[in-house]
Amino acid sequence: MTSTATTNTQTLEEIQDFKGKYPKQLWYLFLSEMWERFSFYGMRGMLTIFMVDKAQLAMNDHDANLQYGATQAFVYTLAFVGGLFADKILGFRKSIFWGGFLMILGSFILAIAPKEMFYIGISFTIVGTGFFKPNISTMVGSLYSKDDHRRDAGFGLFYSGINIGALLGGAICVWLGKHYSWNAAFSCAGIVMTISLLVFIFTKKTLGPIGLSPLAGKFPASKIRMYDIMVYAGSLLIIPLILKLVSVSQYTDLFMYIVGPLTLIYIFYEAMKYNKVEKQKLLAAMVFIIFSIFFWAFFEQAGGSLNLFAEHNLNDKVAGMTIDPNVINNSSNSLFVILFSPLVGLLWLWMSKRKLEPNTVVKFGLGFLFLGLAFYVFYYTRFFADKNGITSLNVFTLAYLVITIGELCLSPIGLSIMTKLSPKPMHGVMMGMWFLASAYGQYAAGLLGADMSSSNPNASLSDKLIAYTDGYQHLAIYAAILGVVLIVLSPLIRKLMHEVH
Repeated sequence: MTSTATTNTQTLEEIQDFKGKYPKQLWYLFLSEMWERFSFYGMRGMLTIFMVDKAQLAMNDHDANLQYGATQAFVYTLAFVGGLFADKILGFRKSIFWGGFLMILGSFILAIAPKEMFYIGISFTIVGTGFFKPNISTMVGSLYSKDDHRRDAGFGLFYSGINIGALLGGAICVWLGKHYSWNAAFSCAGIVMTISLLVFIFTKKTLGPIGLSPLAGKFPASKIRMYDIMVYAGSLLIIPLILKLVSVSQYTDLFMYIVGPLTLIYIFYEAMKYNKVEKQKLLAAMVFIIFSIFFWAFFEQAGGSLNLFAEHNLNDKVAGMTIDPNVINNSSNSLFVILFSPLVGLLWLWMSKRKLEPNTVVKFGLGFLFLGLAFYVFYYTRFFADKNGITSLNVFTLAYLVITIGELCLSPIGLSIMTKLSPKPMHGVMMGMWFLASAYGQYAAGLLGADMSSSNPNASLSDKLIAYTDGYQHLAIYAAILGVVLIVLSPLIRKLMHEVH
């Protein structure tokens, strides 16, 4: 690892005193994250399709949804742990390097023997993503001073830009797996993750002191190295445990019932160190976190039930073109983010100049209302089905446009608001907490998807259509209710946030 002396080419103040709209370091972090998102969303898009493939794991829809939820839940749970270790021991840079290395290893294990070594490869990628995922977002926040109004624009660009990777990964890896070979699809994920890590290694010198070990200067180098080795060794030793937990859904249930309460106890313990205003801000952050669990439980049907719905019940015609419906399912959201994120940003600016811009809490509420509308459109696909249970890919794609507008109201704000509402020593932990909320959302997504799917391997396509669209109708109603509740509570939550907007 690089020493402190050789990396401090710029002070933190010099980095934060950048001219123009974006710091140059944001582009480097964006490139690294873009390729990591290619790998991550490529893997995410392949999971359920690979599991139900009769030549691979041959699971039924019910079990594949549960397995998907468990796998994704552990990815985001380990993101909390990765944020914690980065905050306390490794620093963000070493965490990103180690996480990227494990993700590459997991991808190539899957590429060699996807069926035989599925759970082993997935376990490596879960632990690796846990170290990589929360820490690069936190480093983006460090590029800005506390009161820099350009912070939201930076997170917006970062969030919009990395969707290029998600778009490419969701399309290319899924297509390779379904139409060429699963070995090639998993190899592709490993190759692009290698590119991501190389970009980070060759540009980290521009980051000055950002992301260095929090122990630097407090302990001798030999002791810091010992702590680092202990974290690396511990993360390898935990892989067999992750393997067991992720391959048996009952163990996943037990784990999720335990880790949430323990994490809340830890957050409350940390909060006791701060004054009344900081405690209230942390409470506001927890409100956002709790509501985000529900948002992701619905939104993340994308990789589970919606992926299987696309596999079974959609035709392959959209806007006059012939396209694999799973490619649409796994890439249209990212495409719409790229296209509409700048427009939504301009809309907020236009409204702000006229003092009409909704506050952060109301934007969250609007995110839920659009989410509810999107699931109503998913439900409405049943009215376009033929007698065989095959329905319109055009209507399905329209639902993704609506769901993307909801996501753009919520997700970029979420990443930024965690760093705004939490004291600096808790930035990594609270970013990890945001991802832990996503873990519970993913876990719930698997349960919801399993509940609306059939475990009967002989269920007709028409039966599957009715079962899934019934479920989407229920999700539409719940999302709309949550959106209204948030908007009604917005004045109270805004008071807890104090000067944070």
